[in-house]
Amino acid sequence: MTKPLLAFVDDIYEDLELWYPLLRMQEAGYAMRLAATELRTFSGKHGYPATSDLLLSEARSEAFAGLLVPGGFMPDKLRRDPRVLALTREFFEQGKMVAFICHGGWIPISAKILAGRRVTGSLGIKDDLENAGAIWVDEPVVVDGNLISSRTPRDLALFAKAMVDFLQANSGQQSARRFAAER
Repeated sequence: MTKPLLAFVDDIYEDLELWYPLLRMQEAGYAMRLAATELRTFSGKHGYPATSDLLLSEARSEAFAGLLVPGGFMPDKLRRDPRVLALTREFFEQGKMVAFICHGGWIPISAKILAGRRVTGSLGIKDDLENAGAIWVDEPVVVDGNLISSRTPRDLALFAKAMVDFLQANSGQQSARRFAAER
């Protein structure tokens, strides 16, 4: 049985950056759990609801195949939560997928996992990514090892495809380094 994916959620998440990947992952056979500081329904930037089904305090990286960090203003709030940062670091250190889009990059920045890594994100956080030691590139999707990053909702199709490709490659016991080398 395939392990589910984890996504962070809180108020003012970017609606499309959560729902497009979530639905695409379900289509590919991956379940996704929504973790938050409390179990309730959150409202996206455009008003779309998302209900958390897992407390951040109870989330364990070993129970999941990968992590999705959508953008919006949510990441700026959650990057201050030590549990969010610890989980993000655990996924990264375990070689599991850490996928982030747009302003979602704020969380990996604060988790201190981007130094020397090629990434992309919203132009609005380009300086933040570079100041964290990342190499920012203006591409729709960037895969560097187990990090998958994307710029904006315009790039969601390529972002979700890269997530599926990574997960399928790694379910066959292929390492993150080998996957990145083949791209």
